[in-house]
Amino acid sequence: MSRQLPPLYALRAFEAAARLSSFTRAGEELSITQSAISRHIRTLEEHFACRLFVRSGRNLQLTEAGRVLLPGVREGFAAFARACETLCGEDDILRMKAPSTLTMRWLLACLSRFRHLQPGNEVQLTSAWMDVDHVDFNQEPFDCAVLLSDGVFPADWEVRKLFPELLIPVGAPDLLGEKPWSVSRQAGIELLHPTVDKRDWRDWLQRMGLAGKVSLKGGQVFDTLELSMIAAARGYGISIGDLLMVAEDVAQKRLSLPWPTAVPSGMDYYLVWPRTRRGGERLRRLSAFLEQEVAAMDLPDVEILPPL
Repeated sequence: MSRQLPPLYALRAFEAAARLSSFTRAGEELSITQSAISRHIRTLEEHFACRLFVRSGRNLQLTEAGRVLLPGVREGFAAFARACETLCGEDDILRMKAPSTLTMRWLLACLSRFRHLQPGNEVQLTSAWMDVDHVDFNQEPFDCAVLLSDGVFPADWEVRKLFPELLIPVGAPDLLGEKPWSVSRQAGIELLHPTVDKRDWRDWLQRMGLAGKVSLKGGQVFDTLELSMIAAARGYGISIGDLLMVAEDVAQKRLSLPWPTAVPSGMDYYLVWPRTRRGGERLRRLSAFLEQEVAAMDLPDVEILPPL
């Protein structure tokens, strides 16, 4: 680097003093004296050749330069904490990130069986709402993730494809009535949308040759697939679902498939992790187990169109 960074201890003193608005309280938190905090701040001010704090009566306030410096310092220490947490985490725990609907509909049950069948292989799951599935292993404290993706990932990631996303309409159990459904009947039922852009219904209708015959206007919009499918199960309309994620509900007659044709979205669910991440052998065991779970699933008897 062209310019030497200031001492880490001085940056820590600055962050604490700025957060607590007090040299005294910062010293108490860091177990050093108030005068030591003052010396550390002077070290920074000499390094940057500017004032970082001003006193206004009893109040300690940041200068404009201090306000510019603080966000980067905070982000840096947060990144240090995440890195240390990852490195020092319990060796027998894998931390996983996954989409919320997939978690509720499939992954929780799989991981419960994984823990039971392979004691000592603990997975700590964090369910997250993501409009576009994403994980940053450099910034987030996860060892692995399950993501819905087009399959384009960084070259230094291990990637295991689990199953394709298969879009299919779902509704309340008593919605079937006479079979098969007609275009007019489909057009007469309110559509429930799990995304604001209504892309799932649009993709299914286009592939089925129904674009323009069934209107996408109106209809309740939700921010998760899970909420949209719950609304469908309660009779508020028809939602797009994912065939694998509704399989159990269909078998238990909590949901019906009024138009039993599934359409590949072109996206797939993947288990991913960095090749340099600790616990590589346990991650491979987890991957093999999830792949077995997928292979053993009993899917509803529907037509599945081939991928484009």
